[in-house]
Amino acid sequence: MNPFDYLIPVALAVVFAILCFGIFAMFRGGDFGRSWSNKAMRMRVVAQFVAIMILVAALWFKQQYG
Repeated sequence: MNPFDYLIPVALAVVFAILCFGIFAMFRGGDFGRSWSNKAMRMRVVAQFVAIMILVAALWFKQQYG
């Protein structure tokens, strides 16, 4: 097994968890919503970028080393 078998599901789970937290913060509203919903969505974008880079690396690795 290669490390991508573990990294890909973990990266997707992190993106999903941050997305759920951001939606929760947005719907909760108030001071909590104002301070956390935008931060959570920014963290989600960064996590999605990392997840996509892991997927690209996994595809490259599979292409190079079979």
